[in-house]
Amino acid sequence: MRKSRTRLAAALGSVLLAGTGLFADLPGAHASSHREAPSITEDPVADNTDVYAFVSPDRPDTVTLIANYIPLEEPAGGPNFHKFGDDVSYQINVDSDGDARADRTYEFRFKTQIRNPGSFLYNSGPITSLDDPDLNVRQTYTVTESHGGRRTVLGQNQPTAPANIGPRSTPNYSALAGSAVRDLGGGVRAFAGPRDEGFYVDLGSVFDLAGLRPLNQAHTIPLPPAPGKDGTSGYNVHTLALQIPIKRLTDGDPVIGVWATAQRRAITVRTPSGFQFGAGWTQVSRLGSPLVNEVVIPLGQKDRFNASEPKDDGQFAPFVSDPELGRLIPVLYPGVKVPAAPRKDLAAVFLTGVPGLNQPKNVKPAEMLRLNTSIPPAATPNRMGVLAGDTAGFPNGRRVGDDVVDIELQAVAGVLDPAFNVKPNNLLGDGVDANDVPYLKQFPYLGTPQQGYDHDHDHGNAAN
Repeated sequence: MRKSRTRLAAALGSVLLAGTGLFADLPGAHASSHREAPSITEDPVADNTDVYAFVSPDRPDTVTLIANYIPLEEPAGGPNFHKFGDDVSYQINVDSDGDARADRTYEFRFKTQIRNPGSFLYNSGPITSLDDPDLNVRQTYTVTESHGGRRTVLGQNQPTAPANIGPRSTPNYSALAGSAVRDLGGGVRAFAGPRDEGFYVDLGSVFDLAGLRPLNQAHTIPLPPAPGKDGTSGYNVHTLALQIPIKRLTDGDPVIGVWATAQRRAITVRTPSGFQFGAGWTQVSRLGSPLVNEVVIPLGQKDRFNASEPKDDGQFAPFVSDPELGRLIPVLYPGVKVPAAPRKDLAAVFLTGVPGLNQPKNVKPAEMLRLNTSIPPAATPNRMGVLAGDTAGFPNGRRVGDDVVDIELQAVAGVLDPAFNVKPNNLLGDGVDANDVPYLKQFPYLGTPQQGYDHDHDHGNAAN
């Protein structure tokens, strides 16, 4: 572990000495997360919450790509339970050559069928299969791959897993949802449907002036120390997941870049006929690395950030090189010192990939998850990823169990620079160290969604 961290520190040391030239070529970074931008909070069906990209632990010749939507989804949402939008184009993008442009795009489009419009019920009896006649609201999808100017339909009319309603309506939900994992041929598998919210974080403390409960006494406004509370526990998301052979995604370089988007049809106003729908699409949400738009981008730039493309990542570079949170930490926690701006260490994590770990050979700085597919899955994954010497974890891609909140807090505090890898910088964390329900050991890996009939929120530290 010590050797791995030493190698990482040496690689980042070369970045820190590279000077300001790194940012001169940045043409912004953008991502979306849980209620991160003013406009997208009003359109949760199109709101990316998290993106994951990792070498599949049980199929190491494949990469698993996951994009989640609909933040803080209440499981007991009947009679109109949450679902994907039929009018949204959901996309997972892959950059295979580091030029900040998508070389492959996987698009999901959905269609909803109400079998009995005369009933108010989502289901009229127990749902025992995806085509059960008692399932009144049924959603299917088509997934298409775009590559080299060609579009290929990988699957049509694939069933989406229904909501996990309760013991009467969905008596064997795990098996029911498992049947929604579809083999699309060529080693590609897909899943679409609700999953447990696998991103664990103390939302209540993070946004209360970063008052991390375990470190309450060290805060400039002190409170008694307390264990962290998982603010996303008991909630669900809607998940798009793909498992794809590595050789299909790489192009002479094992490092790929991954981000997800959501697009809606453009609307133009015409008089006197009123509204008319335009033919084009408008990007309304995008996510690569977690928490970038949520914590790094200022309020006045967040909507613009969501509408941008990786090739234009540069307009937001100053927010990465001199993040507001980096300036706040020494104020909120007196005695903590962080590196001075410009922060080349953070540029490596969020924009270029870390040299020797997950930086493409010919990288154009852009915000996305960067995954080195040649690094095999860890036999025993460490939630702290690269900070704990586990090079198969975040920020080398992102696995479902990676503690991205603690990792990013410590990264902003400068621990990737050996001079700042000291206490209390390397102790920063929200006190939530695990998800409230277990992850699956097989595709799609995120846990069984919370049940509408029986669930609760705001757990204590899930690791205890």
